Amino acid sequence: MEENMKLKLGIGVILAVLGLWLAGCQSAGSNESGALNQTEAVSGTNESSSTNESNTNHSHDEEEDHNHNHDHNHDHNHEHNHDHDEEAEAIYKGFFEDSQVQNRTLADWEGDWQSVYPYLLDGTLDEVFAHKAEDTGKMTAEAYKEYYDVGYKTDTERIVIEGDTVTFFTKGQKRSGKYQSDGYEILTYEAGNRGVRYIFKSVEEVEGLPRYIQFSDHRITPSKSDHFHLYWGDDRKALLEEVTNWPTYFPSDMDGHSIAHEMMAH
Repeated sequence: MEENMKLKLGIGVILAVLGLWLAGCQSAGSNESGALNQTEAVSGTNESSSTNESNTNHSHDEEEDHNHNHDHNHDHNHEHNHDHDEEAEAIYKGFFEDSQVQNRTLADWEGDWQSVYPYLLDGTLDEVFAHKAEDTGKMTAEAYKEYYDVGYKTDTERIVIEGDTVTFFTKGQKRSGKYQSDGYEILTYEAGNRGVRYIFKSVEEVEGLPRYIQFSDHRITPSKSDHFHLYWGDDRKALLEEVTNWPTYFPSDMDGHSIAHEMMAH
């Protein structure tokens, strides 16, 4: 009886120790698993965060480079345009090198053109002369009008240029002829500035048409003209010496006020 009690007590102790050992193993296994999962989660977060930070910095660098390049290009284009504007303004005023001058064709003056002289006569251009007087202070508006009255004077109210054909409308009469390039001449004026006359000669002599026509529009390279001064006659050399009368033509679809504003813009 006593032996049976000791045997049961021993078995109970063994079972209790075994139970405590198994519980400890499960707890340790659970902690290791949890620690591993937490490490994987943190590692994944750090990797993702590192990648996002890398992309953000890369994008920022690209944007900064783009802005830098844009600013550089803007500055370069601004400087280029500024230099180009200054050069164009100098050429318009008659200051340029011989090497800058290029040949041009009649295509640069193709179109339907009207004389501005009638607008001087009817007073439409009075605001131009007033503007010049105020702007320069060199002459009165009345003096400017007299000066341009001599310069603009002509009885050829309209000129149409199509291909190599030039048509003059003078005192109700219309005459046409074909013209070909006869080169250009660079002239130096008393004021020190210069101009280029682009010369065209009639292919054949036509009664009532000038043998030579000479364009001057403040341009020295091929480009579409927006207005021009025209000299015409039968003596090429004598025309080059004409500097007081320069009939001036603007597109026929412009009204007088538009022409006046265009003149004042220059």
